[in-house]
Amino acid sequence: MTDFSLADDLALALALAADADHISLDRFRAVDLVVTTKPDRTPVTDADQAVERSIRSGIEAARPTDSILGEEYGTQGDSTRQWIIDPIDGTANFLRGVPIWGTLISLAIDGVPVVGVVSAPALGKRWWAAQGHGAWGQPTGEEPRPLRVSGVTELADASLSYNSITGWDEAGRLHELLALTRSVWRSRAIGDMWSYMLLAEGALDIAGEFDLKPYDMAALIPIIEEAGGTFTSVDGDSGPWSGSALASNGLLHERVLKIVAPTKG
Repeated sequence: MTDFSLADDLALALALAADADHISLDRFRAVDLVVTTKPDRTPVTDADQAVERSIRSGIEAARPTDSILGEEYGTQGDSTRQWIIDPIDGTANFLRGVPIWGTLISLAIDGVPVVGVVSAPALGKRWWAAQGHGAWGQPTGEEPRPLRVSGVTELADASLSYNSITGWDEAGRLHELLALTRSVWRSRAIGDMWSYMLLAEGALDIAGEFDLKPYDMAALIPIIEEAGGTFTSVDGDSGPWSGSALASNGLLHERVLKIVAPTKG
């Protein structure tokens, strides 16, 4: 049995993210960046692979009995303490030179994400949380600051990020998305991890999308929840295991679910 505190695990995740940032920034906008297509037709770069190898090596050295789930190299081990890695969330942005991308590192215990780090070096920002330790954000060169979701209580005053119309359409929820956009004050397709970090900062009130994997979501959950928000699937299921995400400031969550998942509950 291991005897690590969540503070210890968070410190490890932050150190791994710092190492990852050096690797990814060095390859960002590199003229010799190698881009290939995976069997699921999504792009992968040599940076994605190098970052994940670095994180895996660090975990294997510091937590040899823990299991790992990563986007590029799959699952190893069967421990109920599982590190979940998305080496570069927003690879399409990364390879096009758009700075909205980041490394996502989470620790889930018994399937529940309890530690999350999101590091976006091209944006000069990092966010992190551990269950019971609060959520924090840190722009480069500044002191960490606590994160808190917004206090918006009315959909008519809320700001929404839906990531992509195509994603909602392919999930058969375009009508529901349009109904939601008509109910809120403002809607934008910001996309990837940044929507959720803006929500944790209180700049957005609702974010959601489909066609996600656990490594796209696990690191986001502790940050949003420790900032006072709520994170479920679009159908209201907890955790990162249902293929979609719906995050809110918590105050609006049930009303949003009634619009986007009207047949549930």
